[in-house]
Amino acid sequence: MALIKSISGIRGTIGGKPGEGLTPLDVVKFTSAYGAWVINHTKNPKVVIGRDARISGDMISKLVTAALQGLGIDVVDLGLSTTPTVELAVPLEKAGGGIILTASHNPIQWNALKLLNDKGEFISDAEGKAILESAENEDFKFAEVKKLGKYSRIDNYIDRHIEHVLSLKLVDVEAIKARKFKIVVDAVNSTGGIAVPKLLRALGVEEIEEMYCTPDGHFPHNPEPLPENLRDIADKLKRGKYDLGIVVDPDVDRLCFMNEDGSPFGEEYTLVAVSDYVLSQTPGNTVSNLSSTRALSDVTKKRGGQYQAAAVGEVNVVNKMKETNAIIGGEGNGGVIYPESHYGRDALIGIGLFLTHLAKFGKSISMLRASYPNYYISKNKIELTPEIDVDKILEEIKIKYSKQPINDIDGVKIEFEKEWVHLRKSNTEPIIRIYSESETQATAEHLANKIILDIKEVISGS
Repeated sequence: MALIKSISGIRGTIGGKPGEGLTPLDVVKFTSAYGAWVINHTKNPKVVIGRDARISGDMISKLVTAALQGLGIDVVDLGLSTTPTVELAVPLEKAGGGIILTASHNPIQWNALKLLNDKGEFISDAEGKAILESAENEDFKFAEVKKLGKYSRIDNYIDRHIEHVLSLKLVDVEAIKARKFKIVVDAVNSTGGIAVPKLLRALGVEEIEEMYCTPDGHFPHNPEPLPENLRDIADKLKRGKYDLGIVVDPDVDRLCFMNEDGSPFGEEYTLVAVSDYVLSQTPGNTVSNLSSTRALSDVTKKRGGQYQAAAVGEVNVVNKMKETNAIIGGEGNGGVIYPESHYGRDALIGIGLFLTHLAKFGKSISMLRASYPNYYISKNKIELTPEIDVDKILEEIKIKYSKQPINDIDGVKIEFEKEWVHLRKSNTEPIIRIYSESETQATAEHLANKIILDIKEVISGS
């Protein structure tokens, strides 16, 4: 059993003893700490909740609802929903915050609470730490019987979200209709199975093949949208009847595409392609995290804008986007953040913008992918024993490569002429994650292996 408490929320495996898994007691305690923060921070005792289709979702939702009502908070329940839908609903409902009940791309045994502020954006590091401390100290007080919160249910917010996508200036429904796209969708039997086909129909897509679109929470494969987990949709595309495939994770904030021949477009290139289109219509700046592909920087500079890198984590990317006035940004895991809409990763927004781009491009999706700089990212990790000082290792690596451009806002990122390597320590276990990128897979892997050897030398010498 596992329970991970972090500044962005609480997540864990269902069952076990309190404090060791995500049990009802843990859910109630953490929700209560968050609810108390909403009351104190916003003076607005109203919270929007929504969930993905996980088997445990209904149980968790009832616990969260009861805890919030017990604090005197009114609950607006969107039911089966998506992370970006809840983010949009919080300000529209004039709420003091929001909770999304989802473990994102984690397997079926996991669930989690993602916490939003009154803008529908993820809470800050400082706010997360305050909530964790409040939960630990049980620093919250429940309401008297006549002051309990009210409960209401709204079932049409996905429809409102779709209407919002269609209203965006850069989403061209007529261009998409004219292309008569034939699209396969893999929504891993979660709420993307409701939202994505409905959006595609609203966009005038001619033919939609729904794979795993029953929102019952029985994931047919590992729900993280990586190529090794997408063999079924790849096989369907290889038959040559469809123009592209669309894949989302269980809470619909990550988006990836599959080419017409079943090959991956590349989750790193979701943001690259969408940004290229947005920049072609509205010149400006972009942001992604330090572990994302260099291709976004290349495309941004080509379009006359400036690119900035943020520390890993959506809240860090959003802060950097606000700081640099970025018009598009996100994360290389297929997360598109479009401020014209809202400051959150949103697969539905990404689909609307990407299909408009592809429609106007006028050629196949694989040809669109071929039009972008080609980079390969190698993702590795090195496991350490608990007594090893990870910070010291990172400092030694920084000294060793001090002649290269280095960014240390989040671990250590070393830039080379055509490559980069990014080292980050895990917050929960003695691991250093090593991401490297180059124009060839072999070079990226060689660079990663070289850094791993450097780390081992530091360890053996200390």
